[in-house]
Amino acid sequence: MSQAETIEKPWSRDEFEQKLRDKGRLYHIHHPLHIDMNSGKCSQKQIQGWVANRFYYQIMIPVKDANVMANCPDREVRRHWVQRILDHDGYEGAEGGIEAWIRLGEAVGLTKQEIVSQEHVLPGVRFAVDAYVNFARKASWQEAACSSLTELFAPTIHQKRLDSWPDYYPWIDVEGYDYFRNRLAEARRDVEHGLAITLDFFNTRALQERALEILQFKLDILWTMLDAMTMAYVYERAPYHNIASEGGLS
Repeated sequence: MSQAETIEKPWSRDEFEQKLRDKGRLYHIHHPLHIDMNSGKCSQKQIQGWVANRFYYQIMIPVKDANVMANCPDREVRRHWVQRILDHDGYEGAEGGIEAWIRLGEAVGLTKQEIVSQEHVLPGVRFAVDAYVNFARKASWQEAACSSLTELFAPTIHQKRLDSWPDYYPWIDVEGYDYFRNRLAEARRDVEHGLAITLDFFNTRALQERALEILQFKLDILWTMLDAMTMAYVYERAPYHNIASEGGLS
């Protein structure tokens, strides 16, 4: 048998898309902390910790997307992709997702200064998010685009929050939920574009398997962020928790 004959055939477009979607079973909606949040089992401190830490992810997403664009020579792709940056950073007449997230933080009882200062951001969360941005900086633009495909599963997680949180956490100001409402439509639009790029570019079995690895990497990022938050806010073992606050540690 020749070497060419031993190379596995690529999956069909539909098969490949299904394998990408099957990764949803590992989405962070299934993390124990997220399950608790969506079941009304989290304390205010735990909700606040999640919102404060997730803010770092929110502000770094447009940085990630800027790196995708910087590596992309295709003008048509850039014209579509730039909308992601505008969605988060905002523009004249639209506040953007970052401002909406700040309002979520205020709705759960944090001050704006607490949120934007990043004083509550855990080292593990920062490390995971920075790893994601660095990947987008160094990878090809197609690989970086593929890493965004956790958006395939995002509308479900936003809808669950909108459906359950008002009943479970009546102390949260309802105006804080605008971010989740806005992302329902934005994420679906982004998925359509990112998925088309991935299905077109990753067209050999080796490339398709690489795409699945990239998507798993992004899933690992999201899961690891919640692991760090679980240690800090569920088990109350934040980094350096056992070290006295003297000498500048807190």
